[in-house]
Amino acid sequence: MTEIRITTLAERPELADRLGDMDDPWPEFATHDSLAWLLYPRMEAELADYVLVATDGDAVVARGYSVPFALHVDGRDGRLPAQGWDRVLMWAFSDLRRGVRPDTVSAIEITVARDRQGEGLSGRMLAAMRDNARARGFTEVVAPVRPSGKPAEPDTSIQEYAYRTREDGLPYDPWLRVHVRAGGVIDSVAPLSMTITGSLAQWRAWTGLPFDAAGPVRVPGALAPVRCEPEQGYAVYVEPNVWVRHRLAERAGSARP
Repeated sequence: MTEIRITTLAERPELADRLGDMDDPWPEFATHDSLAWLLYPRMEAELADYVLVATDGDAVVARGYSVPFALHVDGRDGRLPAQGWDRVLMWAFSDLRRGVRPDTVSAIEITVARDRQGEGLSGRMLAAMRDNARARGFTEVVAPVRPSGKPAEPDTSIQEYAYRTREDGLPYDPWLRVHVRAGGVIDSVAPLSMTITGSLAQWRAWTGLPFDAAGPVRVPGALAPVRCEPEQGYAVYVEPNVWVRHRLAERAGSARP
């Protein structure tokens, strides 16, 4: 095995067309978020300094997207939004368009290739994202975390799940545990973090499920049930996430605040 190399997309722009090539674990429905379709190409084109790529030889084995934005401004006041992932993406590109100076970096995605999971790559990508933000003068990274164990408990409230701990005091959820071990602190929940809508035909194609009865539908990979409205011809998924704050030392060797 060759050495894993983590760089920004700005440093290796030739990898832009290969970020989607790796076999990733995302469920099909999760790839149909409207904001993702609109803004992922813009992250790669306009914010390449905040897109991380891990390679093993010629193979892309992990990717990480983040965005700079202004959190400590009037109207936001340092509070992380209940709309989570969706809202922070909108803030980031609104700030970029208007020339608002960013003061915070938000993680958007960290994904490890399916056949490379269990090797600690997710933790390395998180560390690289923190280091990249620090190197650019930021003192905080926030993350609307998608808890990796939550699909096994779609009916459990995100509030209860987010703050559940093991006997050692660390989060019950494995991905939240990685963040806390890296120095992150659970801040709040984002009950409306991502919204995915589709026709019944689309949801059937995405999931292989019938979507023929009104009410909640438990979909593999979903953190909460999908709401099916057959008389109206659509279904809606509202994904909850968990906001985690990572305070960064202002310079190498300084104490964490």
